[in-house]
Amino acid sequence: MVIKQPIFLYNPHMKKASKQEILEIHQLFIERYKDAVTELSYKNSYELIIAVALSAQCTDKRVNIITPELFKKYPTPKALAEADIDDIKKLINSCSFFNNKAKNILLMAKRVVEVYGGEVPMEEKELITLTGVGQKTAHVVMIEYTNANLMAVDTHVFRVSHRLGLSDDNSATKTEATLVKKFKNNLHRLHQGMVLFGRYICKAKNPACEECFMASYCKTKESFKPS
Repeated sequence: MVIKQPIFLYNPHMKKASKQEILEIHQLFIERYKDAVTELSYKNSYELIIAVALSAQCTDKRVNIITPELFKKYPTPKALAEADIDDIKKLINSCSFFNNKAKNILLMAKRVVEVYGGEVPMEEKELITLTGVGQKTAHVVMIEYTNANLMAVDTHVFRVSHRLGLSDDNSATKTEATLVKKFKNNLHRLHQGMVLFGRYICKAKNPACEECFMASYCKTKESFKPS
């Protein structure tokens, strides 16, 4: 999942979704993506948090290519905590910003071992104490692993939110707050659905408008400009 500060060309004065439209959009996403889960491959919470950390500004597909060898060599937080930083870098060097990510996941593993007994915590206030884990990463992990009623805004969710008139906020953090306020429940399913919808249908360039089940709610069909 590419998690970064979104860049999106939109009209801040475009028409916003009505209360009725918001209800309908929510229901459509929940129905369409009721079984949606992350496309990152993982077997446990340790593998999940590492995969999510690596996915920042990197595709899930690339992360899934990288992690099998990493997890085979370092199958537990303790094993990773004792790893040589240069070896970690070598294993993940096809990932964007691999130098920083290698340092982050090493320090993350050390803290998980030293403070949490080798078990990745599943509370936001604890997760964000891990190196490289901010609010968005914590939310993505909790959404996927515990079905927490949380929202996380990556570039896909940001784009979809603006095209459907759900938000006119200029940052991911503000967009998240707006979505939480408007939708309130089933946020984990909504998040997963919006990510997949943005990745495969409401794409940044060449969106598949002809097959879009949200076409009647789109506020940017006429003014769309590729980002």
